Amino acid sequence: MKPAFKEVYTFDKKCYEEYKLTEDILMEHAAYSMALEIFKRVPKNSVVNIVAGPGNNGADGVTLARILLGDYHVNLYMPLGAKSVMCKLQLERFKAVGGVVENKYKNCDCLVDAIFGSGLKRDLSDNIVSIINKMNHLQALKIACDIPTGIDDSGNLRPVAFRADLTVTMGAEKISLYSDAAKDYVGEIIKADLGVSFTKYIHKCCYFILEKDDLITPIRKRQNTHKRSYGHLGVLVGDKPGAGILASQAAFNYGCGLVSVVSREKIQTPYEIMQTGKIENFSALAFGMGMNNHFDDILDDIVKLEIPMVIDADMFYKEKIKSFLNKKAVLTPHPKEFASLLKILELGEYNVKEVQERRFELAEKFSEKYPHVVLLLKGANKIIAYNKKLFIDPNGDVALAKGGSGDVLAGIIGSLLAQGWHPLKAAIHGSLAHSLAGHYNPNYALTPTKIIKNLEKLI
Repeated sequence: MKPAFKEVYTFDKKCYEEYKLTEDILMEHAAYSMALEIFKRVPKNSVVNIVAGPGNNGADGVTLARILLGDYHVNLYMPLGAKSVMCKLQLERFKAVGGVVENKYKNCDCLVDAIFGSGLKRDLSDNIVSIINKMNHLQALKIACDIPTGIDDSGNLRPVAFRADLTVTMGAEKISLYSDAAKDYVGEIIKADLGVSFTKYIHKCCYFILEKDDLITPIRKRQNTHKRSYGHLGVLVGDKPGAGILASQAAFNYGCGLVSVVSREKIQTPYEIMQTGKIENFSALAFGMGMNNHFDDILDDIVKLEIPMVIDADMFYKEKIKSFLNKKAVLTPHPKEFASLLKILELGEYNVKEVQERRFELAEKFSEKYPHVVLLLKGANKIIAYNKKLFIDPNGDVALAKGGSGDVLAGIIGSLLAQGWHPLKAAIHGSLAHSLAGHYNPNYALTPTKIIKNLEKLI
């Protein structure tokens, strides 16, 4: 798990004021970090094109051009010239060692985007949009300096962005790199230190990026146990029974000792899944998926239960959801469901597009009002909010974009809740298990049942 931040200017300022470092020192470290990645990935004497902007992000690119010159055939292109003090200084240094600024594109082996970094707050000009589109069509290893040009502070495209294979981000990771919109543009993300230890550079944060190695699976370590030692999950099944059955299978495959579906009609279930018509002695409950209006008449009874719950899907369109927000609960809405939840809670009216553009902000807004409920906002990168902290899971991929995938996620989390895990821990590690279980099949061929089967491969 690694920290991320909304902005790092505050940390740069600390370097200047407290550590007596200069912009020049930080810039040299930033550029050399990019150079190291090029040295590792691109053979010497290859052609490297660097497109640099007029400000300090461009200055990083010009500094990189100077470092690479001699080992590589470097083409520096500056469509907006040099405007900041540091950019002008670095351009003088580049020219002093024999560098020449080009006025056109050339074919290359490596292409570096250093036009605009973090802090973008406006749409790109038509000229820069045209340049970015041309850069995206070049066949080369593509590297972004700090953040791909065109991605703003909220992680949205303004209106296009450089499509990088690798982003070398400066000082610390920014949450804008982990928006859903940015996922197709950032590539691999590497953090560059800027002349001082990372522990000295940052301060306490409330955003965290989940990594593959963070996953903890529900391995059984004691031998003297029985099935009830591992919890009994109840799954409410409504008028779309497949959703609840998928959730129940996922729960059973992820360590739960007993799983029962609660249905008012006899339904076909796997042999290992029990069936009942009433709420029994469960250790956790999962409901909402495929439920529609089934069980509306007993929601008042359900809310009285003192057991942890994972709440999904149809529940986010019901006013009754308000009654569950003081429970030990994990909420798992997708963006449309989250928009409905925010409206019901009088936290604002948003359409799906607005939710996607403001994912971090709105997840924080919910968590500030309901700090003791765990929110897991589904998407290309899942966001988990709890007690005013955000955990971002970027490990899933497009393979998970299938009907029933969210039901499996609810079952995994429900299983961990039934086994006694804290709701936050269940959400974090349930999300990771769900994301990583999607990596074992071609991205078009994954199905919910394959995700469930792949859970056994996570050990």
